[in-house]
Amino acid sequence: MTTILLCDDNAPLSEQYAYDLRRLGDYEVLTAASGADALEALASDTIDCLVLDLEMPGMDGFGVLRALRDRSIATPVIVYTGTGNFDRCVQAIKAGAYAFIDKAEPVERVVREIENAIERRRILDEVAVLRRYADDESALLGASPAMRALKDAIARVAPVPSAVLITGESGSGKELVARDVHRLSAGAREPFIAVNCAALPEQLIESELFGHERGAFTGAAASRKGAFESAGRGTLFLDEIGELPAPAQAKLLRVLEERAVTRLGSSRPVSVPARVIAATNRDLDVEAREGRFRRDLLFRINVHMLRVPPLRDRLSDVPALVAHLVSRTCERFGLRQKRVSPEALDILMGYDWRLNNVRELRNAVERMIIAADGDSIGPEHVPSEVRDDGAAHPPQAGDARTFVQLKAEAERQIIVSALEKHDWHITRTAHDLGLADHASLLKIMRRHRISRD
Repeated sequence: MTTILLCDDNAPLSEQYAYDLRRLGDYEVLTAASGADALEALASDTIDCLVLDLEMPGMDGFGVLRALRDRSIATPVIVYTGTGNFDRCVQAIKAGAYAFIDKAEPVERVVREIENAIERRRILDEVAVLRRYADDESALLGASPAMRALKDAIARVAPVPSAVLITGESGSGKELVARDVHRLSAGAREPFIAVNCAALPEQLIESELFGHERGAFTGAAASRKGAFESAGRGTLFLDEIGELPAPAQAKLLRVLEERAVTRLGSSRPVSVPARVIAATNRDLDVEAREGRFRRDLLFRINVHMLRVPPLRDRLSDVPALVAHLVSRTCERFGLRQKRVSPEALDILMGYDWRLNNVRELRNAVERMIIAADGDSIGPEHVPSEVRDDGAAHPPQAGDARTFVQLKAEAERQIIVSALEKHDWHITRTAHDLGLADHASLLKIMRRHRISRD
């Protein structure tokens, strides 16, 4: 449910406004009698829009707007006034407010302005997320057989609103997969709320997930939505779900079964239609057998499973990943674009990246860029642990890939490496590989979807 904060020192008018907003807009409406009270509520609760009176004793509306700017609080603000001084309203817009209204105007117009302000904030947040996503999309780059299989699976699962479990090693891009599922789903325009279960203090897990009412525990100065409510009809991403303690697992199971949460300190259930996507780097089957994870919860979250391949299973994607990372990193550091030599790429393709997958590759690329003074990055710039330990971690039997998958990835890796060596000159590469002509190489490239782009 959308939460509105109404700040006005005129208590009777404030209560009437709050009543009308609840009736017409189906909002949860909180009230504050002063600017200081409003700032306290904004700091402790999830507020979707602030309706702010400009004329108040002590900290007036302009003081609140300045404080929001100084504290980087992006909650949209609609100012209203009963003085008829619209010059001050215009000044409030310049100070960061979204719109202004007169207190005498119908509440229906207030509701429209609130909806417009919330929609604008949602669009700005979505743009910011997409920019971050574009900066970090490298984990899903590549056209190797393993990545093609993953992308096909994402496309099949995304339109179905069932729970999804994403498995994969640390640094392999599980959150990016979750964001792709959300982006391709019917609720793509709804919120995507990510919660790192491993980072939550045990005593705050329930509050973070399910929310709390004011006074529910020491320090609960205001009511607060939990992650389920904040996700609305969008997606709730529970990263590292295997780290949840047993009591939280039991309560999460109940929420998933009933599709409703009850905030701490409340007895009123709130419907939560959000789709749940969970991720883990653990084997939850083993965790369930050993009693550390509830078997019934595993069944609930494991309606669809997506496995993110480790980087060592798709080493032929390394050149595309490196090119992307070099370009992005040079742009971020304000450096002239650099080129990675084929010899350096051979070293990078020979390492298994078992420690942290794409995240480890990203760190290595950044160090290579800093180490290289010129425009070319050579093998001498590759971090020593990558250069020296490329064969230190041979593939294990647990990698569980079929012979066909291994053969396809090996063939693709050979072709990509040879093309990089010859600067993507088709005829020279075909001759070096001992192929009959360039047409034979082009046929193989088409089969593996290999292109310089």
